[in-house]
Amino acid sequence: MTLRLAGKTAVITGAARGLGRATAQAFAREGADLLLVDVARDLPGVPYPVGSRDQLRHTERLCRESGVSVLVKEADVRDLREVEDAVSTAAARFGTVDVLVNNAGIAAPSGKVAHEIDEHEWQLMLDVDLSGAWRAIRAVGKLMAEQGSGSIVNIASTAGLVGYRHFAGYVAAKHGLVGLTKAAALDYAPRQVRVNAVCPGSVRDDAQVEGRMLAEIARSLDVPVGEHEEAFLQAQPMNALVEPEAVAAAALWLASDESRQVTGSVLTVDGGFTTR
Repeated sequence: MTLRLAGKTAVITGAARGLGRATAQAFAREGADLLLVDVARDLPGVPYPVGSRDQLRHTERLCRESGVSVLVKEADVRDLREVEDAVSTAAARFGTVDVLVNNAGIAAPSGKVAHEIDEHEWQLMLDVDLSGAWRAIRAVGKLMAEQGSGSIVNIASTAGLVGYRHFAGYVAAKHGLVGLTKAAALDYAPRQVRVNAVCPGSVRDDAQVEGRMLAEIARSLDVPVGEHEEAFLQAQPMNALVEPEAVAAAALWLASDESRQVTGSVLTVDGGFTTR
């Protein structure tokens, strides 16, 4: 059986844990060589630990078990030079970049009504969740356009489609990411470079990928951790939280040639949440 990403190189941001790790493992199993990118240190203003250097290295080891080549790069998506250097590293090592998965993101600072958000908190959220994705697109766009192929997958959120109380910054950033997806898809379509978005719903914090996003969203809403899964479950039409592997599978399909005529699309993986 042919591996769906055999011969392709993928850059994945926010790869240390959570959806980034789940996606990296899925891509490795399908034969992709990988550049795994993460800031790998805590960020001032983000009220929880983000991915660490040890977690990034653990993702690397897990992916290597599939027999693919794996590089890691510590880079902050808020810094264009660091992002460009990461992409250059992948291109120099593998000769090309076929896939970009923009997964790096933060869920907090949140939990405030709009007028209580200070300017630093607002800028931090947009700088990571929206501008960070644009920087990565900027870094790969010319390369992909020149080679006449490529797939960019932006990990957005149901917050890119609907509003959530007390999450104005996050909602604005993810709505912006959906808009960026559609505009960039039109920009690159003549060069056969595809740009799509995945909008996950409430993703279960799977210990295997060391996910903690749902718990942090709950903490921002003053929902006790330990009770938060049941609280989120009540809003799910399918009576189940989304599994990280389901989001990774959607990203894998969009990265593969199976979706070669799909661009500018927004694929929800939310158990029907946004259909109501």
